[in-house]
Amino acid sequence: MDHGIESGGRAESTDEPSGTVPWGSRTVQIVLTSTALAPLGVPLISPALPVFRDVFGITDAQASLLVSTYFLVGIVLSPFIGVLADRVGRKRVLVGGLLAFGVLGGAMALAPTFEALLALRVAQGTAAAAIFITTVTIVGDAFDGVQRNAVLGANVAVLSATAALFPVLGGFLAGIAWNAPFLAYLAAIPIAAFAQAALDEPQRVDDRDGVSYLVDAARAVLTPALAALFAVAFLTEFLLFGVIFTAMPFVLAATLAPVLIGVVILVSETASMLVALSSGRLARHLSNEWVIATGFACYAIGFAAAWAATGLVGTMGAVVAIGVGVGLLMPVVDAAVSDRVTTEYLAGAMSLRNSTTFLGRTAGPIAFAGLAISTGIGYEPLLLASSLVAVVATGVAVIAGPVRLARVTARQPST
Repeated sequence: MDHGIESGGRAESTDEPSGTVPWGSRTVQIVLTSTALAPLGVPLISPALPVFRDVFGITDAQASLLVSTYFLVGIVLSPFIGVLADRVGRKRVLVGGLLAFGVLGGAMALAPTFEALLALRVAQGTAAAAIFITTVTIVGDAFDGVQRNAVLGANVAVLSATAALFPVLGGFLAGIAWNAPFLAYLAAIPIAAFAQAALDEPQRVDDRDGVSYLVDAARAVLTPALAALFAVAFLTEFLLFGVIFTAMPFVLAATLAPVLIGVVILVSETASMLVALSSGRLARHLSNEWVIATGFACYAIGFAAAWAATGLVGTMGAVVAIGVGVGLLMPVVDAAVSDRVTTEYLAGAMSLRNSTTFLGRTAGPIAFAGLAISTGIGYEPLLLASSLVAVVATGVAVIAGPVRLARVTARQPST
């Protein structure tokens, strides 16, 4: 039986072993195929930014707006999308988001001006936020305990794998025609049809008015524990995008060719993918709080190793440690949020997590580049400073979180 969402409950029973991913579940298939579209947003078109610049006769800064506006919209609108998903249902918002993502993306191929292209991009960022929020919310609804960690880990693994592959695809398509990359977005339309046909959603009965719902949702979501998890999500992405996607490429440019810099980033994404796939097994033995502490410890080691590295081998070792940290941190934050929020308000909680994630991705590159240039210290000292920040985050996670050596659910026999 498929692992659909029960009305008023967390998850259906499953015959899958605890800590494994039920690959045959239609819910899992829909979530993972939808998540696979996410890197079409930025990694796909990043290699084509110079092409867009030349075609439309714009500056580098204007071309970069195709990236920044995509995230900025998600920061602002994610909470509203989350409320909508809680009120009208996850399936409607996901299917609508997928359709809009595909149609708007495909329409970019016909954009007559850069202004039209940018307007479509802003609207597409809203659709992407809907996909991000509803996919992780559906997992939180449909699965419990260590199996939830396993599915969320698979979700992050798919995200890492496609993020590593899509830049190559984007560069190849841009070599054919400037608008060819946008045609890839049309893949979202058949996935929307699949979700509409295969995804179940319970009837939601809620006779409260909008104001009452928002007040109750705020009480459920705005708690110290969730605020701490949102801070973890922000710091995870802030340091990742600041170090891996901003500082290190500039540091490595002095000694490595661009293709080798790409290989370094690919190694980090691969490490993240492999560790994320192990999230379910890790959750059988370690609490979410302990995994968060371990993830930040890997960050600390990796950033310090990147600062001290003098060759390609040392750099590779550093980015592997960083990738391990990403693979530990990203799935467990969503699992921990799901543990603390009822299904009724879960999309609202995930929307705030999405806002903090997008904020970290936007602020990290700006902060690292700004500090390196404005202070004149360059990027190397920022790698060491990032390691110190991660050390502090590790200590806070150990001291503030109830560190348990094993989950109670892991001691129970699987059914």
